[in-house]
Amino acid sequence: MIFDDEPEPGSPLPILPGHVSPGRFERVLRAGGFAVTAELAPPDSANAEDVYERARIFDGYVDAINATDGSGANCHMSSVAVCALLTRVGYSPIMQISCRDRNRIAIQGEILGGAAMGVCNMLCLTGDGVQAGDHPQAKPVFDLDCMALLETAKRLRDQGTFESGRKLSSRPHVFFGAAGNPFVPPYDWRPERMALKVAAGAQFVQTQYCFDVPRLKQYMAKLDDLGVLDQVFILVGIGPLPSAKTADWMRRHVPGVHVPDAVIDRLAKAEKPKLEGRKICIELIQEIREIKGVHGVHMMAYRQEEAVAEVIDRSGVLEGRVPWHPGRDRKIDIQHREPEAALS
Repeated sequence: MIFDDEPEPGSPLPILPGHVSPGRFERVLRAGGFAVTAELAPPDSANAEDVYERARIFDGYVDAINATDGSGANCHMSSVAVCALLTRVGYSPIMQISCRDRNRIAIQGEILGGAAMGVCNMLCLTGDGVQAGDHPQAKPVFDLDCMALLETAKRLRDQGTFESGRKLSSRPHVFFGAAGNPFVPPYDWRPERMALKVAAGAQFVQTQYCFDVPRLKQYMAKLDDLGVLDQVFILVGIGPLPSAKTADWMRRHVPGVHVPDAVIDRLAKAEKPKLEGRKICIELIQEIREIKGVHGVHMMAYRQEEAVAEVIDRSGVLEGRVPWHPGRDRKIDIQHREPEAALS
């Protein structure tokens, strides 16, 4: 995917009117493209090549890569470090920031540091409690929650000041997002909470796994009633289930995940559950893309990252376009480009 005004493929783009970042992810969304993001499982390693090896699996199929921040309160390479490595070679990362492990001083410094490294997208999260992870003896911070984090991040970018009021010499040009969960009660409260996140500064949303399309439709309809759909880009979480056993475990142990009985029954009856799980994922993507207000999907394929290319390709949601990735042929035929800021 090439934009007409980019100085060089993979480089930061000029910030257009109405945009807040020089990033490709925001460009794709505002140009009307159906965006695809994917979650990169950070390595338990200090080797940069381990990050690049995991990122290359997504080449040509995703518009941005999420670098998780101690997901599930488990320790891995840090999100900011993964993003530093990804931006070094031209990938478009989404840096996740959790309130669990940092106070407001560290968080504001990390936003500035990430922006200085070329990170154009950040996802603001409260974070899972430490009791859920592999270091339950750790001391949680939670100086801020996701709402306060969004407000703080927006202040840095739009007002150019720290929370203390001290002025910045240079503002971070970052597209800020939040997480959404339509699939757990109280269902009526979930859209209202999302409206508050948007008011606090969320410009894009990535949801928890969706296996229940009727529930998603109800959530999106309520957001529409609240007037939120025109203010935010929503990417629905999706992922292939490898077996009925895994699906049942997820719905019992992963907060916010609802897997209907019909999905588990279908996996249980399949001769090849892993292939059936991918087929279900493809069908869900094709159904989800038709819902008003959905602007993309967020792929979470833990230990099945190699399935992302197949699922996205067979779903047809990219409609022939190829997201930019390092190593893609940089020779561009200027005569055959689309009009400025259009997708190609």
